[in-house]
Amino acid sequence: MHYDLALLNGTIVTGAEEFQADVYIKEGRISLISSELISEEAVKTIDVTGLHILPGLLDTHVHSRDPGPTYKEDFYHSTRAAAAGGITTLFEMPNTTPPVSDATSFMSQHKHLGEQALIDYGLWGICIGPLNNHHVKDMHQLGVIGFKFFWGYAVHQETFQLMYNYKEGEKNVIPPFSDGAVYEMMEQVQKTNQIFAVHAENNELIQTLTARVEATEGRSYEDLLRARPPLAEVLTVETGIRLARATGVRLHILHVSSGESVKLIRAAQQEGLPITVETCPHYLFLSADDYEAIGPKMKIYPPVKYREDQEEIWKGIADGTIAAVCSDHAPHTPEEKDGSLFEIPAGMCGVETLAPLMLDAVNRGKLTLNRLVQLLAEGPARLYGIDDKKGTLAIGSDADFTIVDMEEKYTIREEELHSKSKVSAYDGWELQGKPVYTIVRGEVVMERGTVSSKPQGSIVKPVEARKSASS
Repeated sequence: MHYDLALLNGTIVTGAEEFQADVYIKEGRISLISSELISEEAVKTIDVTGLHILPGLLDTHVHSRDPGPTYKEDFYHSTRAAAAGGITTLFEMPNTTPPVSDATSFMSQHKHLGEQALIDYGLWGICIGPLNNHHVKDMHQLGVIGFKFFWGYAVHQETFQLMYNYKEGEKNVIPPFSDGAVYEMMEQVQKTNQIFAVHAENNELIQTLTARVEATEGRSYEDLLRARPPLAEVLTVETGIRLARATGVRLHILHVSSGESVKLIRAAQQEGLPITVETCPHYLFLSADDYEAIGPKMKIYPPVKYREDQEEIWKGIADGTIAAVCSDHAPHTPEEKDGSLFEIPAGMCGVETLAPLMLDAVNRGKLTLNRLVQLLAEGPARLYGIDDKKGTLAIGSDADFTIVDMEEKYTIREEELHSKSKVSAYDGWELQGKPVYTIVRGEVVMERGTVSSKPQGSIVKPVEARKSASS
C-alpha cells in the first residue's frame, strides 16, 4: 500500500495521552498510526522530530464580515489567518449581510465562502424569532453547525441585520426580543437537538446603566464596566438556564466573561442540564487592569472584566465546566479602533493568535497540552456533532493536524498578522510554543509560517445532517 503523506518521528497528543508514533495519510484520511517502522512508501514524508502532533484545532467562533463590511475582513483572509495560527476548521458566525437565516441564504453563503476557504468551515444559523422560526428545520437539515441568538440586540425588519446600539423608537427596527420570544426560539431548536448558543447580555440593564454613565460624561474603562457590568451577563445566563430547563434545549453560553456566570453554569451542569459554555483568550489573559497599557484595542463585548472573573474562568477550564476555547475573531480597522472608548466598535483579531496564546499558557503551567487538545479539538468537535471526522486522531477521520513546536519563542507583531485588518491586544507579547504545520485533509496549508494561497476548504456538517442528506 502506498500512502500520500507520512508524518514521521513525532509525539502524538490526544486529550488523554502522549506517545511517539508515525502517522500515515491516504485520500485525505488517517490510514495508520504506528510506533513501528513499516515497509510501505509514502509520496511525501515530513520529519517532525521534536514536534507534537495535535488533532486539527477548531475555532468555533469567527466573524469574517463576509458578505458585509469586507474592508475589515473577508473569508479568504480570515481562513488564511486561521491557517497561519494552526486552525484547521472554523465556524462562521451569522451576522453577515445577509445572515444565514433560511435555506436560500445557507446555500448562498456556502457557495460564496467555499470559493475562498483555505481551511474547512461550518456555518452558524441565526435565530431571529418569528422572522425565521419556520426556517429552523430547513437550516438543520441542510447542515448548519448550530443556531445563534444575539440576546439583547435589535434586528432590522427588512435586512435582518443586528442593531448594536438600539435606541427606542427607531424605524424599521424590531426591538430586542422578549423572553417569551426566546422561549419559542428554544422550542424550535430543541426539536433539532442542536446547540442554541447565546450572546448573553441583558439589554434593559445595559440601556439603563449606559444612560447613567453618559449623564456623568464617563469615558474610562471603569465607566464601560459600569455600563456593562458582570450582572448584565449573569442575568441573561440565569434566564437562559431557566428557559433551557423548561424547553429541554441544548443551551450554549458563548464567550463567558463573568466568574459568577461560570458558577451558575457549573451548578446547572451538576443538576444534569444540557448547558455548555465557551470562553476566549481575552478573558483568560486580560483584565480591566490591562486597559491602561493596551487601550481601546481590548474593547470587546461582553467586555473584559476583573481579575477575580479571570481567576474563576480559569477554574472552569481546570474542572471541565468550560467545554471550548475560541477566538471571537471580529476585526475592525485601526482607524475604527482609534477614538473614544464608548464610540469605537467592539472586537479585534483573534483567530491567528488563539492557539499560540494557549500553547504559551501550557508552557507557563496554566494547563496541560492534553487539556488544550480537549478545549480546541476534541471537546468542540463532540459538542457540534462532527467528532467522527474532526478534532480526533483516529483511523478513518479527516487527516487534520496542528503540529506544534513547544520550544519556539517569538513575538506577536500586528503587522505580521494575516488578517485584512491587523488590530490585536497582544501586539508585542512574547510567547513560547508555536504551530509550525497546519494540515487539512492531508494537504499542508501552512508550513513554518508560509501559508498556501490555494482555496481548498470544504464545508463541515454535523453527522445527523449528513445522515439525512444520504438517506
